[in-house]
Amino acid sequence: MRCPHYDAGECRSCTLMGTPYEQQLADLDAHVREVLAEIVPHDVWDAPVAGPESAFRNKAKLVVGGTKGAPTFGILDADRRGVSLPECGLYEPRLAAALDGLLPAVAELGLTPFDVPGRQGELKHLIVTGSPDGELMARFVLRSPGQMGRVERGLDLLRKAAPGLRVVSVNLQPEHKAVLEGEEEVVLTPADTLPMRVGEIVFHLRPRSFFQTNTTVTTALYGQARDWVGLIDPGSVLDLYCGVGGFALNAAVAKGDHLRRVEGVEVAPDDPGVAVRWRRFDVDFLTVGHALIPL
Repeated sequence: MRCPHYDAGECRSCTLMGTPYEQQLADLDAHVREVLAEIVPHDVWDAPVAGPESAFRNKAKLVVGGTKGAPTFGILDADRRGVSLPECGLYEPRLAAALDGLLPAVAELGLTPFDVPGRQGELKHLIVTGSPDGELMARFVLRSPGQMGRVERGLDLLRKAAPGLRVVSVNLQPEHKAVLEGEEEVVLTPADTLPMRVGEIVFHLRPRSFFQTNTTVTTALYGQARDWVGLIDPGSVLDLYCGVGGFALNAAVAKGDHLRRVEGVEVAPDDPGVAVRWRRFDVDFLTVGHALIPL
């Protein structure tokens, strides 16, 4: 992938830019084999899974800079000023289109970008996630609740700017330090989860849920785990730090002769102590902290 921002020296986030993708995979494959050489025999390795070279990210984490009337989405430069990075080649097309629409919408809402050197302003980051079915979740990271009302009153404008926008939330990050988000999250829409379909399973992502950003590679990763579970065919599976349950749910639906009990354990700051029992194909699924909703 060629990137005009990298060529112009505006962004160096993709540190391997210029190295052919095939070489990147080969180098990483060789490194992992070397690290695990004393544990894993050299002749059992499969070829690494290769995803798309560009337009593969389902999530954008953007620093908001510029001014209230002319905000920028991108990164900060060496002087801690906002650098606009339009048409970044990493994002899935529908996500990229949503970012293009949200930029003028943020300006119309009158949200004041946070100026890092001056320690003034409100809007620090914009985090947008897109699903394979075209739905979106947008999170506005603000320094204080002062401009939360502008976001809430502008929901119709945001939905028009980014068709498919399902979840909108405000995250409060009052501290002046290099932290993307804070502990408090306020959901402003009736829907508080983004359905994310991977294969035959639909995960429901909350604003602060972790999920792999490369959907193509994620599908292969979960599929490989499901095949291995089906091959071993255990009677029970325990998935620690399960998050939204990617491996646990795939273990539950893996083929085999046993009635398999799958338990996933996670503590979610949004819903501490919540326990949900889920049943499908005579398989019980217990998770702590996340409501996992099957198809």
